[in-house]
Amino acid sequence: MDEYEFTNENTAKKKNHIIRNIISILVGLLLIAAIVVGIVFALKNFNSHHISAKTLSKYWSEQDSTKYEKIYNDGKILLQSDPFNNTALIYYGYSCFYLAVSQTDSSEIQNYLEECISSLRLALYSAKEKTIPQIHYMLGKAYFYKNKIAENYYADLTIENLNKALALGYEADDIYEYLGMSYAALGKTTESIAAFSEALLVRESNNLLVSIAEQYMKNEQYNSSKQYLFRVINNCDNDLLIEKSRLMLANIYLEEENIEDAQKEFEEVLKNNTNSDDAHYGIGVIYEKQGNIVKARAEWRNTLKIRGNHAGALKKLSETKK
Repeated sequence: MDEYEFTNENTAKKKNHIIRNIISILVGLLLIAAIVVGIVFALKNFNSHHISAKTLSKYWSEQDSTKYEKIYNDGKILLQSDPFNNTALIYYGYSCFYLAVSQTDSSEIQNYLEECISSLRLALYSAKEKTIPQIHYMLGKAYFYKNKIAENYYADLTIENLNKALALGYEADDIYEYLGMSYAALGKTTESIAAFSEALLVRESNNLLVSIAEQYMKNEQYNSSKQYLFRVINNCDNDLLIEKSRLMLANIYLEEENIEDAQKEFEEVLKNNTNSDDAHYGIGVIYEKQGNIVKARAEWRNTLKIRGNHAGALKKLSETKK
């Protein structure tokens, strides 16, 4: 065998050795991949068989907000294999609600709320009698938060479910407050006042006092409204609520043709917040009532410098344009 043939034979052997090594590596990788897939499948299978309605109930009973994500994920797995498991539907729905209200992104809030509502509505078909009132309560709250995003398309469903919960004997400290806000969203001031009044019997807050005062004002029950506004102005330490209360009080005085007291309230607002568009607008209205259109228009222009789309100021400037 000459040197050339020997070299070729050596080269062929090396190539065959490299090919065998590559094949061995590929086979090894395939085996590893198969093992990994098997382990993942086994873990999923293990989890699905060890997640139960009992474990979801246990997590929920711990009243730990950090468990909502766990209940949500485990509930989803359980419902994939048992889609009509009532306990899973309930706790999955509850966890969706609490995850929704902890979000800041409106699309995520909407997605969680839709899952919550879908799950709880399905749960109602097979729920035990003792759990139905609470499901209606949670549905009412879910529709309330959905309504905040959808601009009053779901206020009626909030009211329907919360009233069903009440009729079935369910009690919760916030139920009448949610009802009051929902009636207010639909413009049902009398019903809103009644609900807020019930809420005040349970717990009093400055937010609640302002809310009921606003409804009395819309219902033109000015004396009742003023009583609540005085309580907030005299006792509250929240500057924004005090400002809102003073503006409402000033507008009531305007309705009563009490120009002097209205002006005092608007000026009190401007002392603490020179950029209050509504206070500048109100001062403009006072000047208009006094026959000083030049000063009135100046205040309305100030209003628009602060908020360019202020409907009242735009209308007034249009009406008094020379």
